[in-house]
Amino acid sequence: MAFTEFEERVNIYEMGKITKICGCPLYWKAPMFNAAGGERTGFVSVHSFVAMWRKVLHNCHDDASKFIYLLAKPDCDNLEQEDFIPLLQDVVETHPGLTFLKDAPEFHSRYITTVIQRIFYTVNRSWSGKITLTEMRKSNFLQTLALLEEEDDINQITDYFSYEHFYVIYCKFWELDTDHDLYINQKDLSRYNDQALSTRIIERIFSGAVVRGNEVQKEGRMSYADFVWLLISEEDKRSPTSIEYWFRCMDLDGDGVLSMYELEHFYEEQCERMEAMGIEPLPFHDLLCQMLDLVKPERDGRVTLRDLKRCRMAHVFYNTFFNLEKYLDNEQRDPFAVQKDIENDGPEPSDWDRYAAEEYEILVAEESGNEQLQEGSFEEDYETDELLSPSETGDKLEKLVISDLSS
Repeated sequence: MAFTEFEERVNIYEMGKITKICGCPLYWKAPMFNAAGGERTGFVSVHSFVAMWRKVLHNCHDDASKFIYLLAKPDCDNLEQEDFIPLLQDVVETHPGLTFLKDAPEFHSRYITTVIQRIFYTVNRSWSGKITLTEMRKSNFLQTLALLEEEDDINQITDYFSYEHFYVIYCKFWELDTDHDLYINQKDLSRYNDQALSTRIIERIFSGAVVRGNEVQKEGRMSYADFVWLLISEEDKRSPTSIEYWFRCMDLDGDGVLSMYELEHFYEEQCERMEAMGIEPLPFHDLLCQMLDLVKPERDGRVTLRDLKRCRMAHVFYNTFFNLEKYLDNEQRDPFAVQKDIENDGPEPSDWDRYAAEEYEILVAEESGNEQLQEGSFEEDYETDELLSPSETGDKLEKLVISDLSS
């Protein structure tokens, strides 16, 4: 066995070879190491590893069940957010595409928090805060994790792991979190994208409508972890989780149906904002006819989550009721282009992938512009002094993963 060349025991760095011999993807090495007791002693003996691996092979008959067995707490058959931390810390420390982070340990916890939120956003379809075996099997997570060892440029892995995507999300949060206490309030969020979101939808976001599992909404505050969910939902309203996210916000009475009263409640503010801009809004009755024609609900006058998922136009529907800029943009579009959107079933990048790529280019351009301006004059440059080396928040940020994930 491979252990012989390591004097019958291995450390975490040598574990990769053992992982591959067992027929597992490389980045299973930290979970396998920890499951065999390596976390306690710093090494794994051949005896402890063989005992652990025999148990895995006896109890688990596919990759998803093996993965959950390795990561989960003892006697637990699902994965909570903190269960992913050792695996992701290993990715941060050893993936060739993240070597630049060696000199920026304060970014480790933020990157890990982001990846964990993206995993749960996509995989945990039940919103329970616990990933089940069935959810893992239905997802592309294990295939994506396996890709990490084949692709040195982590930004090519746009699902879950892209550093560029993390950078975009974190910069957006940092811009809103003006006091840098790692929380934003309703006023902070109202500044997002030049007041793109209506006040009424922001109130709903903070109401606890979109908490997961047993979480409790922090009074008037949104954590960075929660912001990850918000931003992805706002910029890609076509994904199943996003459609569910905004449905929860608009369903004021929680009865599983968007009534005409609820739709009018949100459209009312859109009308007020349009009138303030000198734009004559469409009367609600006419707008309602348009929206019902768009969604084609199974039952007249009652829009359900199923209706919105089926119609493939949920993004247009939602923007109409709470994102004025996107609503007005859509009104200017050629109806044939909208139809082409619906019919296009090819492997196009998602709205989120497009948004993240565009925003990353903008952020990089702004940063290089700032550096040229700085050349000796601006010592308080926003990006370089505050975002890239925020020593004053370093201690808090190291606690970010655990505190956010356990709340």
